[in-house]
Amino acid sequence: MNDDVRNIVLGVIAAGISASLGWVARTYLYRRKLRRKQAFFGLPDNSESLLVVNRGAAGPEFSVMRYDVFALLELAALIKDCNAHAQILPHDTARQGFGERTEFCVGGPASNRRMAAHLSSLLPGVRVNVDAEPGPDRGSFLVGPERYRVDHGKEEYALLARLTAERSQNTRPVFLFCGQTSITNQAATRYLARNQERLARKYGGGSFVLLLKVINSQAYGPDVVELVEDVTRAAQTPLPAATPAAPRNSHRAS
Repeated sequence: MNDDVRNIVLGVIAAGISASLGWVARTYLYRRKLRRKQAFFGLPDNSESLLVVNRGAAGPEFSVMRYDVFALLELAALIKDCNAHAQILPHDTARQGFGERTEFCVGGPASNRRMAAHLSSLLPGVRVNVDAEPGPDRGSFLVGPERYRVDHGKEEYALLARLTAERSQNTRPVFLFCGQTSITNQAATRYLARNQERLARKYGGGSFVLLLKVINSQAYGPDVVELVEDVTRAAQTPLPAATPAAPRNSHRAS
């Protein structure tokens, strides 16, 4: 074997080793990224999860608004990426606790009883105005002392939360996507999909509640979303008991 042949053989061997090392490195990084994603969502390989859906406000009993369907599709893609499975349940049939399986709950408390139960038991510092009568506070969020009103198509809000049960052996999280409109529900799911790595680095396996603002949805749909603030502490702190309002015109000055 002359020098040229030997150099060629050594080059081929070196290229093969480099390719193998590159494949091993890429596989390791991919698996590490997948494990972090699975840990954040509570979705190990072949695990089961719940997609709890609300109902359309003006449709048949089991109808779902178009943007809520889009939200479910985005969540289904996240679940599939984690090598997990999803079961879809209407909000009024999901009569079970949480923590055994990861849950994704979509829709406000006016159209989703499951969401109403989660807000009442897990986020006592949050109130959502579900009055049927028109008014300036209809659909508004009260988070701690602050109220956030909806301006349809211009400025709308959504709560995105990852919560775990305290003092429980069941540690799978529940994710809440509670928007003032159906398009803000999808905006919250899209925000989670786009920012999952950053949220996982910041919060790890802990709980968080984020207040999001959707800007000009009539023009931009669910794409333009701003993080208003982390409202975890305010949302988990019970609101003080309401003080009875003073009677109006109880007396008149003479």
